[in-house]
Amino acid sequence: QVQLVESGGGSVQAGGSLRLSCAVSGATDSTFCMGWFRQAPGKEREEVAGITVAGRRTYYGDSVKGRFTISQDLPENTLYLQMNSLKLEDTAMYYCAADTRVCPPCSGGNCAGGSWGQGTQVTVSS
Repeated sequence: QVQLVESGGGSVQAGGSLRLSCAVSGATDSTFCMGWFRQAPGKEREEVAGITVAGRRTYYGDSVKGRFTISQDLPENTLYLQMNSLKLEDTAMYYCAADTRVCPPCSGGNCAGGSWGQGTQVTVSS
């Protein structure tokens, strides 16, 4: 089983930046994809970004393309999400996720192979 611990969330003004980190441990050999999804109160889960572990192919949700960048440091077992030009609508709980089957993790609602952390809150204010 994979353990995922997010950090780096917080409050920021619109237009600002944050970098989320995710410490990954446990049984990672079968991990196909690492990524992030978010969920705001009263809204459905939204795929944010994903990166394949082997090929480092990246995927981004339409709402974050050009503003967010996902990266991974395999030797350090850490996943990052650099978020720039933050908007009010980016406010949500952000979850780091690992998936053995699909990329981004839990894409299309298929979470059969997914694991995720407890989340870190990102709040963007005007």
